[in-house]
Amino acid sequence: MTDAATRRPMFDVDLSGSESLDASGLQALAASAVEGGPEAEGAARRGPFRPDVWRNARQRHASRLAAHYFRSLDVLAVAAVTLLSAWAAAPGPLIHAQLSQVLPFALGALTILGLLRSLGRYRFARGQQTAIHLASVAAIVAAGSLVAMASGWAMQGADAQWAAWLVWTGLVLVTLNALHMGWSDIVARWRASGALTPNIVLVGATRHAEALIREALKRRDLNVLGIFDDRLARSPRAIEGVPVLGTAEDLLTHRMTPYVDRIVLAIDPRAEARVRDLTARLRTLPNEVTLVVEPKGEAETRTTLNRLAAAPLADVQGPLDDDRRAFNKRLQDMIFGLTALVLLSPVMAAVALAVRLDSPGPIFFRQRRHGFNHEEIVVWKFRSMRQEAADATASRQVTHDDDRITAVGRFIRKTSLDELPQLLNVLTGEMSLVGPRPHAIGMKTGHVESARLVAEYAHRHRIKPGMTGWAAIHGSRGPLHSAQDVRRRVQLDIDYVERQSFWLDLWIMAVTVPVLLGDRAAVR
Repeated sequence: MTDAATRRPMFDVDLSGSESLDASGLQALAASAVEGGPEAEGAARRGPFRPDVWRNARQRHASRLAAHYFRSLDVLAVAAVTLLSAWAAAPGPLIHAQLSQVLPFALGALTILGLLRSLGRYRFARGQQTAIHLASVAAIVAAGSLVAMASGWAMQGADAQWAAWLVWTGLVLVTLNALHMGWSDIVARWRASGALTPNIVLVGATRHAEALIREALKRRDLNVLGIFDDRLARSPRAIEGVPVLGTAEDLLTHRMTPYVDRIVLAIDPRAEARVRDLTARLRTLPNEVTLVVEPKGEAETRTTLNRLAAAPLADVQGPLDDDRRAFNKRLQDMIFGLTALVLLSPVMAAVALAVRLDSPGPIFFRQRRHGFNHEEIVVWKFRSMRQEAADATASRQVTHDDDRITAVGRFIRKTSLDELPQLLNVLTGEMSLVGPRPHAIGMKTGHVESARLVAEYAHRHRIKPGMTGWAAIHGSRGPLHSAQDVRRRVQLDIDYVERQSFWLDLWIMAVTVPVLLGDRAAVR
């Protein structure tokens, strides 16, 4: 057995059994990775970075998307105030009002909403003072008011409705300031709880890593969860209290990965061969990898950490970026998922009754599968196998005439009705309606774990798993019996991750049912 293998840490702490991980749980995990006497173990338990609650990358990403929800509520509030003010100012029903009476309010509202977006009033950057933020919102409302009054005077002349515009300005100002006070308070509480604090791991137990950790300890706006280094024989057990958890190879399968936002290479960039090797190996992970050039002095170290710790809420301006795309996809999942759950509830009730009457055992089958960023999630299905033959790890792939499947199970698997409970996973945010199908943790193809057959396998975890997907409508669904099957599905999944859009999702959802029902050869 190699030296690296003997040093590979064993972890008994389950990180996946709840939505969040207590700090004590992760500290116990770190402690179990540190070899040595009680003194070393106690230092690891205490640890330098101890937030109250550890949240995985998906949960923190959802918090960052809150900016889009904030803006949506602002739009609704300003629209309501504007319609109310225009209705009060119009002599009759609003639908019969003259354009010159309504247009000034509309132009003012559009100006305010546009400036709030373009000036970044939804980013809520770290260190931003609430008073200054509210003052900037008031200035934006004043600008919108000037646009409303100027356009109204130009259209109405002597009949200008100055009083109505002033009342509208006051109502919009009070409404937006009240909302943004609430937004600022919510963001402040998230930052205090660590929900927006980036989690990183360092690759390289170097002096550079030590300098970064010392500066991070002073700032407390960045969590360094651990260190990984291939040169374990020369590495200390901990640096400034942050434990060395294993090699770069250990990081590829580490159960801490779902809690990591970024992997930082803290090695000498002049070691080009080592940088290329580590970058190539870590590229298989869904986490972002950053090479930090060794800073000269404290000023450059602070600049480096400023870049790593910068965690404003998602920007709502500019082109369609990953955050906006994720927000749109989440909104799509909530609307379509809730609608589908309501419409399909009679079908789900009938399936549940049939499963109960068909064979002894629970109605539902729960299985741990990989979700976004390697997060372990519990996926719900209607039970289709005999209870005593249930295979939670998918160690044996399903085959034609599989003797484990019940009579009702065969029908609901063929029609994919067994997947309907996953609508609950969609509504809780663990899954999406469309995405790569979630695979069971440890699923095997033949006698080899499927994840080890394709280097890019983890890339399919860069987006939430889905109830249906690009691979599913192209015939790659159900069990994977060969390495070629795994490669084809991974390639289709990566194609979807790179191309994902609202219209593509609509197309996939529209053709899912006819494609699945029309495929007589598929084993499901």
